[in-house]
Amino acid sequence: MKTTNASATGAARFETIAYPDLAYTPEVAEATAEAYEKVKDFIPAIEWAALAPYIHAINKIKKQRNAVILAHNYMTPDIFHGVADIVGDSLQLAKEATKTDADVIVQCGVHFMAETSKILSPEKTVLIPDMDAGCSLAESITGADVRKLREQHPGVPIITYVNTSADVKAECDICCTSSNAVQVVEAMGTDKVILVPDQYLAANVARQTDVEVLTYAGSCEVHERFTAQELRDYRQIDKDVKIIAHPECPPEVVDEADFAGSTAHMIDWVKENQPEKVMLITECSMADNVASETPGVSYIRPCNLCPHMKRITLQKILDTLVNMSGEVVVDLDVAEKARASVERMINLKN
Repeated sequence: MKTTNASATGAARFETIAYPDLAYTPEVAEATAEAYEKVKDFIPAIEWAALAPYIHAINKIKKQRNAVILAHNYMTPDIFHGVADIVGDSLQLAKEATKTDADVIVQCGVHFMAETSKILSPEKTVLIPDMDAGCSLAESITGADVRKLREQHPGVPIITYVNTSADVKAECDICCTSSNAVQVVEAMGTDKVILVPDQYLAANVARQTDVEVLTYAGSCEVHERFTAQELRDYRQIDKDVKIIAHPECPPEVVDEADFAGSTAHMIDWVKENQPEKVMLITECSMADNVASETPGVSYIRPCNLCPHMKRITLQKILDTLVNMSGEVVVDLDVAEKARASVERMINLKN
């Protein structure tokens, strides 16, 4: 459910702002010095001179727009440390955005994340810097597919991972995250559930509960590329490395890891355990973003990049803020049903 641009009642109501000068001046260098300190190990000074003017301009214009920038953990370090106001995993970003008094949300992530932000903050204008920033996992299933599953399995609760479109959320009974999926499955109070769309998350959850978990054939193109043999090979090279994996990886990959959890839990694990060497089995940019906060940890980077996340760039963020383009609008009926699915999850007792 993608929209193409501003709506009459959304982005179009904002004042016109001239495109800024992007020279690398002493003022820009001073204003961005703190951000550069966080990323200097990953971004050479000569590259920073090209990035800093965008960061400076974005940070000025977002104040004029009363905008908040949400950056997923998979964003590049220049975005994550340079312009983001809130960072985290997809649901965490959307929940935190509801607590702000911003008029505008700029979603630096993929399209389903922007939809979730709009669902939870319907009064805010939600923009995404690239409308084509999709997700192989979210696009593997539609609302029609969910309705077909209901016909095939009458009475069986359908749980959707939050990494899905608003249309899919609206057709399911409840949402889950990678960190609370087991809790949600068991909260249904049935001996069987359907968990869509990630087949690997569902398989990993099924091993942790007595509830029968029916799966769907979706997957993340980043996480499905990791293999168990690859991890064993890394351990042969360095037996001291700690390996932590995302549960969107195949179960045999998770079995080879020292820890498995959501992006937020992976970050927490590194901060709490402070391993000498660690490998994050997930999207490549996250290691760079966590590294600045854990200077005593050495990161080994098996680099699988998400091509959709990498559509979001500083230039596109600036263009979005200047032009108020890329507005995400969700049909009101769909949004209401999808919000109910998300809120059922949020309201579950721990």
